[in-house]
Amino acid sequence: MNDLTLSIAIEDTLVERNPRNMQVARAALEPGYYLRAATVLRDITGTVIIGTGFPVTDTFETDGPVGAIALYNALEKLGAKPVLACGPPLSHCLAQDYEVLQLCARDVPAAEAEARENLAQYKPSAVISIERPGLAEDNRYYNMRGEDITPRSAFFDPYMTLADCPTMAIGDGGNEIGMGNIRQAIATLDINAATTGCDELLVADVSNWGAYGLIALLARWSGRDLLADISLLGILTY
Repeated sequence: MNDLTLSIAIEDTLVERNPRNMQVARAALEPGYYLRAATVLRDITGTVIIGTGFPVTDTFETDGPVGAIALYNALEKLGAKPVLACGPPLSHCLAQDYEVLQLCARDVPAAEAEARENLAQYKPSAVISIERPGLAEDNRYYNMRGEDITPRSAFFDPYMTLADCPTMAIGDGGNEIGMGNIRQAIATLDINAATTGCDELLVADVSNWGAYGLIALLARWSGRDLLADISLLGILTY
């Protein structure tokens, strides 16, 4: 099986259950998107900023952070310098064990200024979003029930739009960063679709699984069983 065939198999498998209509999103994307994204990360040695964290009341979803940690660990083993970007309380939970960039801005102008400063400091070789809310047309954030979650959401969108390096995003519902790439295709879904795009959008029924898809390709090329390292993390996902 060549790399493209494997990538397409991963893409099909990751939307097979289709609880949130990601087969619609899958159909709107050019096949091979996992391969294209993984190729960017294959020999990367610089900083990779990984944004994650979807707010739920006063805490956060486990979907997103688990995959981000798994990808962080894999990239670190392969020689990159990953950094997890997230807002509190998730940032506080992760800071003892991982390199964390805390997102503090609470409106678009402040977020753009924060992103410019941090992008200039970190000079990332890639920026990745995994299950981060994306700004809707009204510059607000919404969950799958259509509830406005802006007051509880740190802003990561400018890190994607202002970066001068490759950007990629993983989502599973249509309201996440990156879904702006296929906004017309998901317009019929009952969501407040995100408008923020990226260079390469990856979709999955669960965003954590998207991270695992990337790791599978990186493992194939490196000859290391990087997926075995996420077995304990996998307990936390759903």
